[in-house]
Amino acid sequence: MPTITTLLTFAATAAVIILIPGPSVFFVVGRALAHGQGVALRSAAGNALGELVLVGAVAVGVGAVIAKFGVVFTALKLIGATYLVYLGVQAILNRRELASSVTGASPSAADGGPGARALWDGFIVGATNPKSLIFFIAALPQFVEPGQGGVTTQMLVFGAIFVAIAVIADSCYGLLAGAARRWFLLVPRRLEITGSISGVMMIGLGAHFALTGRKAG
Repeated sequence: MPTITTLLTFAATAAVIILIPGPSVFFVVGRALAHGQGVALRSAAGNALGELVLVGAVAVGVGAVIAKFGVVFTALKLIGATYLVYLGVQAILNRRELASSVTGASPSAADGGPGARALWDGFIVGATNPKSLIFFIAALPQFVEPGQGGVTTQMLVFGAIFVAIAVIADSCYGLLAGAARRWFLLVPRRLEITGSISGVMMIGLGAHFALTGRKAG
């Protein structure tokens, strides 16, 4: 088990990196603007579960193999990119339906949204995030301490700390964006615009995913 000093150092490093908005934040914010706080929180939870998969893969050495072989790495990031673009296109195409369904529903129903689907969407994005994979491969081994337990165990601990901080930060961003969304509910046209903005954000993230790590392998 890593020492307390090392754990605190890693936690501080992770917090600095996480608080800078990146793909996960923009994904959760986009979901919050389109569907409300409930979906945003489930998306953040799903994203965290997906990143835990990456942590486990890196800890047992799979992540290094993925990063080494360019074809596998490219396939992983393109799957994530394609899925994000799909979500973005759906948000834009369904913007009018979104406005009519939300304005005609109760506040609790509007914020609830699809439960398992939101969790699954977040999981796919988290598990195929090339930036997270690269960070885990590059950073986790740097904090491993000889004589403080197995390397795999230590990396799993560091990864779990990172994901815990990330899900808290992403959830806070989602709650803030969801609160701002309520202003858009006053005028249906604003919500249509919100759906379009959310879709553009998703498509932009998909493009970002596709272009990230092109030199890997």
